[in-house]
Amino acid sequence: MNKDSGSSWYLRPVGPADGAFLFRLYATTRAEELAAWGWPPAQQEMFLQTQFIARSRGHAAAYPAARGSIILQNEIAVGTCLVSEAGDHVHLVNLALLPEHRGAGLGRSLIESLQSLAAETGRPLRLTVANGNRALRLYARLGFIVTSQDEVNMRMEWRAART
Repeated sequence: MNKDSGSSWYLRPVGPADGAFLFRLYATTRAEELAAWGWPPAQQEMFLQTQFIARSRGHAAAYPAARGSIILQNEIAVGTCLVSEAGDHVHLVNLALLPEHRGAGLGRSLIESLQSLAAETGRPLRLTVANGNRALRLYARLGFIVTSQDEVNMRMEWRAART
């Protein structure tokens, strides 16, 4: 269990009953984008379902050993993270929080726990983030550096200081 702003959070494995929550959470990450398109709700729902399934399958194919977790704060599901520890690095594949839980330190606390894991095992922590994502500022404050970039994404890495 970890502490965040005076309240506890912990992770539990994603289970079969989490599908509706994970879809709702995913939809919140695309809400601004979809609002700008002006699509009717039914069209938005169909698009989001298709994208959610494609992304889930893509993650499963690219990171077959990844561990999916539900983030609980005060016993309430508030987010998800997907972490792969396969290979020579720890990879934060996905981290998403419900809008009302963003910017309050929970994401920072979670990433710091992954940094501790990476440091303990002598591996870097890597992630990919969309250009312009507001989380970029957090990653920079936590010591991540850009290792490569394209038109859509930045790949970033954090390494523990050598002693």
